[in-house]
Amino acid sequence: MPEGHTVHRLARAFGELFTGEPLTVSSPQGRFAPGAALLDGRVLVASEAWGKQMFLGFAAPGAASDDVRWLRVHLGLYGAWTFAGDGSTAVVHAIGAPRRRIGERETVPAGPGEVPGAPDGAWSPPPPRGAVRVRLVGAHAVADLTGPTACEVVTADEKRAVEDRLGPDPIRDPGPGEPDPRDAFVAAVRRSRSPVGLLLMNQDVVAGVGNIYRAEALFRAGLDPMRPGRDVPAEDLRTLWDDLVVLMHDGARTGAIVTTRPEHRDDGAGEAPDEPATGRRRVRQNTDVAPDAVPADEAFYVYHRDGLPCRVCGTPVLLEELAGRNLFWCGVCQT
Repeated sequence: MPEGHTVHRLARAFGELFTGEPLTVSSPQGRFAPGAALLDGRVLVASEAWGKQMFLGFAAPGAASDDVRWLRVHLGLYGAWTFAGDGSTAVVHAIGAPRRRIGERETVPAGPGEVPGAPDGAWSPPPPRGAVRVRLVGAHAVADLTGPTACEVVTADEKRAVEDRLGPDPIRDPGPGEPDPRDAFVAAVRRSRSPVGLLLMNQDVVAGVGNIYRAEALFRAGLDPMRPGRDVPAEDLRTLWDDLVVLMHDGARTGAIVTTRPEHRDDGAGEAPDEPATGRRRVRQNTDVAPDAVPADEAFYVYHRDGLPCRVCGTPVLLEELAGRNLFWCGVCQT
């Protein structure tokens, strides 16, 4: 499941590609046909992310600013957006569905037969591939959504109701009148008896944190993931929040999650190659082939490193199941 930083990258991509354009909206698969009809021909006026939720705002051409319909999308485990264009713009190629995506590339590829700068200015988007729930077509690019957990058209009030259920987002700037996000996070954790490692995955407590950021932020904070939230000192939680803000903003900027400090890399303990026989899976990053990027097998302290030496103390990284999700941690550094 994509973590919050990728959804913010998606929102930015839609803003760069389509803001101010009337879009052709369809549902090649057919499952979203009524919703597509509500948005077809409208202009994209807003592109927002809150945690793992993305909201695209559509207004009728020339309509009042408050006449906005919102497309709410939650990618879930299998959802993905893929983009193609006429070569006149640059954005990630695909975000989501890490089990089957091509990868996050830094340019929009032109489809077969597309000729950027053709004399007549015509551009024809490639045909949909797979079960495309919704397709957005603009003057220079197309975006296809497949396999989302949620895809619906909502009103402004319904959008606000969804947001009201979400915890603070470390990447998102709070709006006017909203409480301080760090204080809200600390209060939510401190009033719960649940393990802090479980609370970090609760989108009502903090929006956008997934399994990688959960494991890595707890390690960097030296917190036992099984410690009840109410027993974690408020100052430790404030430090944890501030670290998440830095890490997740960096992820949104680069498209990759890197949590290791330079002094803890290149020590031989970070090797985590593909090992099909043991079921170990390499974590792909969209910066894997970028010059000077931190290699994926040096990017994490504990995530998917169970059984390997801790980069700091050398003891084997532990793996446990917590609420149906794998939890990676160090029993020495996190006490």
